[in-house]
Amino acid sequence: MKNEVLTQIAEKYSTPVYVYDKSVIVNQYRRLDASVEFSPKKIYYASKANSNIAILNVFRDLGCSIDVVSPGELFLALKAGFNPSQILFTGNNLAVSEMEYAVEHNVLMTVDSLSQMETYGKINPGSSVCVRINPNLGAGHHRHVITGGLQSKFGIYYTEINRIRREAERHNLKIIGIHMHIGSGILEYRLLLKGISSLLDVAAHFAEVEFIDIGGGLGIPYRSEESPLNLEEFGRELTSLVRKWVRMNKEITLVLEPGRFLVAESGVLLTRVTAVKHNPKYTFVGVDTGFNHFMRPAVYDAYHEIQLINNDSRKREIVTVCGNICESGDIFAKKRDLPHLGEGDLLAIENVGAYGFSMASQYNARALPAEVLVDNGNIILIRKRGTFKDFLLNQVYEVDTHE
Repeated sequence: MKNEVLTQIAEKYSTPVYVYDKSVIVNQYRRLDASVEFSPKKIYYASKANSNIAILNVFRDLGCSIDVVSPGELFLALKAGFNPSQILFTGNNLAVSEMEYAVEHNVLMTVDSLSQMETYGKINPGSSVCVRINPNLGAGHHRHVITGGLQSKFGIYYTEINRIRREAERHNLKIIGIHMHIGSGILEYRLLLKGISSLLDVAAHFAEVEFIDIGGGLGIPYRSEESPLNLEEFGRELTSLVRKWVRMNKEITLVLEPGRFLVAESGVLLTRVTAVKHNPKYTFVGVDTGFNHFMRPAVYDAYHEIQLINNDSRKREIVTVCGNICESGDIFAKKRDLPHLGEGDLLAIENVGAYGFSMASQYNARALPAEVLVDNGNIILIRKRGTFKDFLLNQVYEVDTHE
């Protein structure tokens, strides 16, 4: 996005504010769609990455399906106009009431454990299900996002094929999908192919399978020196691998579930410098947002580029960029080479379209930021900035709610 547009948004809606470029989302979707020539295939957007309804509408209009992990995400998907047949519910450690909510809305469930499979079988006997497999392989940019292997809580271990089949038979469940997700932010596509190969081996044991769901995990380069995922090569090798399986087994649909890959690079978080302080060793640049609004650096030690909007010809210095939350871990960047900064400067934290607002909170009783979508030059407010009244929402103690 052009600096002029970002400056205009910051002046109109104040900061902090999340800004998304619709054209980036559309381009990423079309690139992925074109790279995988296998047919039939479906792309399910992993909505936990960013569940604003305006973003969901973009994917709905593209003909994309949607993956949800909670009743709340299912509610949003339905509100966004997705048909239940376009929705896959892939939760873990779900309560009975949550599974019942999916059944009430006729949404296909991916079961994550044998115990969940038993519970779901009692709730909805004779139905179709998808089964999440742990292929004993995990990968990702941080240990907290690795979702396969012996230390992962996710999926049914790949050696439990016979127990899966017995549990399905007990409740007359039809296993129509086999699913995996080994982790997030993967740039080396061969790791994904290794997991997919194992998943296909498991799928061959289920005669009624209709689709293979390889999950998400496609990464984006957060650092300028990182090489992006070779999407074209991944698509070619994936297509070849699945076609070979089909020739030996049966026709199936290939399902992909990207989240981060589709939306991360579309977003920036605009924030203004509020203070600069020095000690004998460090220069701290304080801004008007914190890890309550953007958690990835604090939770995953994640790196995000930070750009000064305009005036980037200034001399540079090494600084620590920190937020306004009363926590020592409220740091966006350490030892970062940035232009000399002063109070009022506008900064953009980049690649925040995924797991930015969706993970935000009101910690320290600070209101949530606004969200804006830029669509072909049009600036559209898609979420109002939070207010103090939001802090009282659902509290039941009798208070005066007048400002």
